[in-house]
Amino acid sequence: MADTRLIQGRYRLLDLIGRGGMGEVWRARDESLGRQVAVKCLKPLGPQQEASFTTVLRERFRREARVAAALQHRGVTVVHDFGEHEGLLFLVMELLEGRNLSQLLEDNKQHPLPVDRIVDITEQVAHALAYTHEQGIVHRDLKPANIMRLTDGTVKICDFGIARLGHDIGFTSKLTGTGIAMGTPHYMSPEQIGGSQVDHRSDLYSLGCVLYEIATGVPPFDMEDAWAVLVGHRDTPPQSPRSHRPELPDFMERIVLDLLAKSPDGRPGDARELAHRVARARSGAAAPAPAGIAPAPSGRREQRLPSWTRGMTTGRKAGAAAARTPPPDTSAGLTGEWIPRAPGRPGAVLSEPRRPTPSPELLAVLTSRHSAGLSLGRLGRWEEAGEVHRAVAAEREHALGPDHPDTLASRYEVGFTLSRTGRAADALREYTKVAEGRARTLGAEHADSLAARQEIAYVLGQLGRHFEAHQMYTNVLASRERAMGADHPDTLRCRHNLAFNLSRLGRLEDSHRMAVDVAAARARVLGETHPDTLVTRYEVAYALGQLGRWNEALQTYREVADARARSLGRDHPDTLAARYEVGISLGRLGRSAEALTLYRELVDDRSRVHGPGDPETLRARHGLGVNLGRLGRWEEALDEARNVAAIRGRVLGPEHPDTLVSRREVAVGLGWLGRWSDALAEYRQVAASRDRVLGPEHPDALASRNDEAHCLEQLGRSAEAVDLYRRVAALRRQRGSGTQAP
Repeated sequence: MADTRLIQGRYRLLDLIGRGGMGEVWRARDESLGRQVAVKCLKPLGPQQEASFTTVLRERFRREARVAAALQHRGVTVVHDFGEHEGLLFLVMELLEGRNLSQLLEDNKQHPLPVDRIVDITEQVAHALAYTHEQGIVHRDLKPANIMRLTDGTVKICDFGIARLGHDIGFTSKLTGTGIAMGTPHYMSPEQIGGSQVDHRSDLYSLGCVLYEIATGVPPFDMEDAWAVLVGHRDTPPQSPRSHRPELPDFMERIVLDLLAKSPDGRPGDARELAHRVARARSGAAAPAPAGIAPAPSGRREQRLPSWTRGMTTGRKAGAAAARTPPPDTSAGLTGEWIPRAPGRPGAVLSEPRRPTPSPELLAVLTSRHSAGLSLGRLGRWEEAGEVHRAVAAEREHALGPDHPDTLASRYEVGFTLSRTGRAADALREYTKVAEGRARTLGAEHADSLAARQEIAYVLGQLGRHFEAHQMYTNVLASRERAMGADHPDTLRCRHNLAFNLSRLGRLEDSHRMAVDVAAARARVLGETHPDTLVTRYEVAYALGQLGRWNEALQTYREVADARARSLGRDHPDTLAARYEVGISLGRLGRSAEALTLYRELVDDRSRVHGPGDPETLRARHGLGVNLGRLGRWEEALDEARNVAAIRGRVLGPEHPDTLVSRREVAVGLGWLGRWSDALAEYRQVAASRDRVLGPEHPDALASRNDEAHCLEQLGRSAEAVDLYRRVAALRRQRGSGTQAP
């Protein structure tokens, strides 16, 4: 823009103040009133937009600008005017003389600000947030750069409503599959990261991050890699601010830690309450006890961050990561048609016909439904989640095309729900299509393509095809190491899965060695008590058990359980899972009475926390039944197995692997009670189901046929038993002949 440019015949642009993702900010002169103002010029929509689309966006701009202009508080930047000039949307704001908090930290060489200034900033921002939240407005992108301290000491929040405006118009980065304005990773709340609905308490969390940084000189999760930052917000309690700065007052530390509670319910109720706490502390009155940091919410197997985090960077704090992995292209979405590119050929476009830009209303509805599917999954309601994701995938394919990233994101989630409901073969087909689509449009080594291939390896393992899984994991690992480095969290996750799969191939020593290495690397990168570190130590314990080193396995499981109880809470699902494995180890060591006591407590805890029909509650009940049998209490064991099998059949389905495990336990109990004919019928039904679900060559299916042969022996039908044993042996040889030791 020329320095003399006049907007709407009134605002003359003088000096460029700053430039960002949404546009430029200029110092300007209001020629009508003769005052200096700041003019934010937003990026143009572009000529490719349909008329109806740009009309909707202009109306959204006017709506959000009116909301921002209606805010009248000394702690909020005043918006004087807004409009459109030659296709350019603009906002006219008061011109502020001062420095934002990010600049103040830089001026201070990243040293923390004086305590009295921190307390003053906290109180002023709290009053400003209280006002805006009472107007029903949430900032969504509170960070040091958006908080200005003027030369007279007044503190103002900038860009209220702009984060939402940027999301609506498509200027800010879009979170694929969640529909939330992305915000800045170092200051995002856990609910923003997880794609949940945000309210005023999300701003309180972001304020906690800001206060932590100005009080200590570093953000609460100060990692080079944005992925690790987001995981930290979601899973890891922050370090005490006083561990960085011992002279920080106790009341200030308690306020910051309350604001950083993982659960919104653990934070102050509202900003007004926060302002009162600061005022009481300044006057010397006792502040209320801190609410404490809530444990991280439960989630899926190896709970994952949304796909939009792949390759993300955070500016200066992620420079090294940025050099290795380019961020995903988010220029599509609401701002224009998405055009698939031929991988490896810059500028080359695939032959798929161009589609009209879908309406923003339709995209918003699909985004909301996608988020609803994710929420159902987080609640463990996988069948319902799968139905939602399948419907959204079909509509996204129609509106956006089969290879659009959002369509593939929905299909990826379909694969995940299939995997969680025991339909591994169907999941494999879905993930394969996703991987192929992402390879075509993003390239085979893009982080999202690698994520799909890694899930293919996982379901191959579920299907007992461990050699193929090993090959896939090995290939993905090589790509991740090239693109991200050996210690990137995604690389370490792949190595973790590879270690797990090695144990299923019978390479127990290799599995144990790799798990120990990954645990050490995760401890170094993420911390000793980080959930991912403990997951790998859990795998170390599993490998020790498989090697027959049950005393060491028991000790490791106990250490993991204790660490999880301290960092996540006694009732966290991961803590309860480690306690379950402690019971397994006790049983293997012949200490069934101790295991029985542990499982009874675990069933009570699981029932209280998750309900009696939860799959993990039923898993604990299964362990209880097994140990009843080991103690010779077979009638009780049989009753327990039947009850668990019936509930699992209703909850998970009659042919879910866990249901079949319980039905096999029913057969075991029948056999021990001498009821071999009944046991044979049960074993045969389990074997037939496993043949259908897993395939006749799957190890579990072969084990069921061996169970059937053993029953035949007990019934005196030796010829049939021998024939069945031979058929099982032939299938095992056939399975083995198609593979070689990796």
